[in-house]
Amino acid sequence: MAGVVHIPWYATFFRADRFAAALHEIAPIALRYGGTDYRVYRSRDDTYKFMHFSNFEPHADWDRYWYGEEFAGWRADYSSWYQVPVLYTWMDLVAGGGVTQPEEALG
Repeated sequence: MAGVVHIPWYATFFRADRFAAALHEIAPIALRYGGTDYRVYRSRDDTYKFMHFSNFEPHADWDRYWYGEEFAGWRADYSSWYQVPVLYTWMDLVAGGGVTQPEEALG
């Protein structure tokens, strides 16, 4: 069953901008492990708060990404840049939708 993983990150003092760049490094790697897309959001109210979303079909692909060499190394490299523990949540997709723009409107 398709699901989306929510990872709440909270950057440590004075590292929010550099942590945003670090998340930009690791988030796309999900696609190598079977992820269908990813998003990383930064709060406007609390600029140290980030929410990382990755969509996967089987949960096993998520596990390969999270425990894989790239993400494990990334977490070790940046471990002082975010607060621990990091507790991700797997959410099953039950509904979705959106609005598509005509190509000429995208300009």
